Amino acid sequence: MQETIEHTQATIDHLAPVNRILEKYGYSPDKLIPILQEVQAVYNYLSKDVISYVATSIGLPPSRVYGVATFYAHFSLQPKGKHIIRLCDGTACHVKKSTSILSALYAKLGLSAEKRTTDDLMFTIETVSCLGACGLAPVMVLDDEVHGQCSPDKATELIEAIIAEEKKNK
Repeated sequence: MQETIEHTQATIDHLAPVNRILEKYGYSPDKLIPILQEVQAVYNYLSKDVISYVATSIGLPPSRVYGVATFYAHFSLQPKGKHIIRLCDGTACHVKKSTSILSALYAKLGLSAEKRTTDDLMFTIETVSCLGACGLAPVMVLDDEVHGQCSPDKATELIEAIIAEEKKNK
């Protein structure tokens, strides 16, 4: 019985931010996308449980909410790391060897094209078609900070600095 109560309280606590977001938007199904955007900002992804909870709370079938979440590339159904690395692989960046930066990041973090998030949920690597900064190619965005004319060495130095800072703050 105590375990059930503790589990129920943990679920309530886990969903409290979702409830605040739903209240902010008046539980309106017309506000589905901004609701999902804010929920994802809290959890770094959209879990199946949260998608179902949002759907039933605003009166939509879970399949419809799931359809919206999978249609837009901005939404993620997989957990993402605390630090998001977006590497441009558009034409200008690709020609200027963005793939070597990607390889260096994969090696540094033990990641690959199949595994893009570290086990400790500290880093996620995403490749994007264009970041709109072709004059700075190759471009990497780390936690919304643009790093132009990037190199494998510069990219790994930035990651090492974050790792050192995270260790210091523990």
